[in-house]
Amino acid sequence: MTEARTPLGADQLEARALGPSGLMDLLGVAAVLLESDGRIDMWSPQAEQLFGYTAHEAVGRYAAPLLVRPEHRDDAMRLFMEVLETGRSWSGAFPVRHKDGSTRLAEFRNVRLTDSRGRVYALGIATDRPALQRLERGLALSLQLVAQSPIGLAVLDTDLRYLSVNPALAAMHGMTECDHVGRPFREVLPGARFRTAEDALRQVLRTGTPIVDRYVVGRTPADPTADRAWSVSYFRLEDRNGHVLGVAASVVDVTDRHRSAQEADRARQRLAVIADSSARIGNSLEVEDTARELVDVVVPELADFAAVDVLDSALRDDGGEPGHDRTRFRALSAKCVEAGEAAGAFGRPGRLVSYGPDHLAARCLDTGRPGLLTHADERSLVQIARDPDAASLLARAGVHTALAVPLIARGRILGVLGLARARTAEPFDEDDQTLACELASRAAVSIDNARLHQRLRSTAETLQRSLLPQLPPAHPRLELAARYCAAQASSEVGGDWYDVIPFDDGRVALVVGDVMGSGVPAATTMGRLRTATSTLAGLDLDPDQVLGHLDRITHGLNPYIATCVYAVYDPGRGVCHLANAGHLPPVVVRAGKRPELLDLPTGTPLGVVSGVPFESTTVDLVPGDRLVLYTDGLVETRDRAIDERLDDLLRLLDAPDEPVEETCDRLLAALRHPADRDDVALLIARPRDV
Repeated sequence: MTEARTPLGADQLEARALGPSGLMDLLGVAAVLLESDGRIDMWSPQAEQLFGYTAHEAVGRYAAPLLVRPEHRDDAMRLFMEVLETGRSWSGAFPVRHKDGSTRLAEFRNVRLTDSRGRVYALGIATDRPALQRLERGLALSLQLVAQSPIGLAVLDTDLRYLSVNPALAAMHGMTECDHVGRPFREVLPGARFRTAEDALRQVLRTGTPIVDRYVVGRTPADPTADRAWSVSYFRLEDRNGHVLGVAASVVDVTDRHRSAQEADRARQRLAVIADSSARIGNSLEVEDTARELVDVVVPELADFAAVDVLDSALRDDGGEPGHDRTRFRALSAKCVEAGEAAGAFGRPGRLVSYGPDHLAARCLDTGRPGLLTHADERSLVQIARDPDAASLLARAGVHTALAVPLIARGRILGVLGLARARTAEPFDEDDQTLACELASRAAVSIDNARLHQRLRSTAETLQRSLLPQLPPAHPRLELAARYCAAQASSEVGGDWYDVIPFDDGRVALVVGDVMGSGVPAATTMGRLRTATSTLAGLDLDPDQVLGHLDRITHGLNPYIATCVYAVYDPGRGVCHLANAGHLPPVVVRAGKRPELLDLPTGTPLGVVSGVPFESTTVDLVPGDRLVLYTDGLVETRDRAIDERLDDLLRLLDAPDEPVEETCDRLLAALRHPADRDDVALLIARPRDV
């Protein structure tokens, strides 16, 4: 390690005087003063420890007989005389006799001294030779270990100025050893990321408690373009008397381990994102919902900005193949990690946008491969924004990297997932691109499923509505209103229907039914049952007989099951004949009374058990009363009991008199949610005076 060369100040000299080093005590250096005739004139306490004699026993006696065996005395006298006569000092090892009779090897430094009167003396300074050799070996070993160690080592004073560093630490910092010496820690390692390390050094100086294996991440002149990681340990240095000398630091470069840990963490995050996508993407059969689920997964785990654009031709219900028109996109969903003006840079959901040939989305369509911008600026951001103004918004938001990934399902490109980063410092890399492709692939299949489902659903709804009747011209004795609402959310259009069949004699048949199932097959079955009901009504059969014939017809349509209420209102007699095949009971609302559910025999649904008889019931129905027929989609929900929902229906009908058209709208608004998973048929009839 390179030693400090800076001169000591007066305050440091004073501090040394007040707090001596313990190195001399460790060596046990003895001092002996001999007169010119060889008598011992002075004897230090360390001499007593080294030779065994007290000062009282040694002072005044000749040194040679006391300390040197007979066979060594001639050599001792010769060396003694050379020092006195020539004035040249002598140093070396010499065997001496200890008081206990043993012989020990001592390391001597002998010099001649002259007093004011010209008298000469010999001063001998001695220490135990084996102890000195052990210290020398330890020091030599320490120096070699420090110099050759791959671990960075440093010693700093109490002001956190570098006193010495070894070559390994100098290489880590990208500075020479000499450039460290005398400079403060924060000057060698500037920046906020190293302030925590400096605080830790001061803590060790203050408390004496070591800090071991603490991570520090930052950049030094040795590698200014990339983060490196070090494991640091700090220890306070004290002498034998407890005086604080400074702090020692050991630094181990653990960048590879740190990066491996980061990679492992990123891999875990990627797996978590994939697992999250499996749970969150594709829960809906709505294209917009699936796009929103995708951006919710990728922001902020993968990107700070995300947008899903789908080819408009892929969303149209005209049967065209996806990708026929590659110039027009519809923005389905967008999300930013923070709200702000940049949120609209990708296009608002629902709007049509067109991109030029240099746009990343257009490139994805042409190549079927991802497009990547690793270091984007305002000029290049036009390749991901809808126009130059949007690119400026992204530039002000700090977007520096962008990625576009094609949405491919069943070999067809449906659109593009666009990603960008601003707050996240790292640009998109190959791993990010692979993850984005995986998420886009999963989402594309769900979007394609939703697209196909919506087309089938639209077809079924069109068929359903075409099969429903138009209400007949105004009846002189009956006010009528009807509604059909198709299923929303992920379910397909069902088989609910209503019908109004007038008779020549002024009577009117009122029908509401529900074919179990959904889609085109259910709508087709509904049409067949409605046609059969109209035909049977023309035979002037009682309601229970009509349901009996419908039951046999439904068995022939296996495996379909249906429920139905069939009613015939006779205005001349002011009565209504009804029969029920497993359907919810109608509601009758009478003037001045609370609405009530008609107590009809429930009957068996059509197509379940062949040959089960149905029963007809007759109720009074006079002008001012209202008969409400409906399917279960109006009142059934997953989170509330059917009895509670029927109570809600009765409460809503218990209102001041109003036109039946307004009653239909009010019931649907209060009981029907846009995302309900079943369709609804509703029919209200009110007799009126002639």
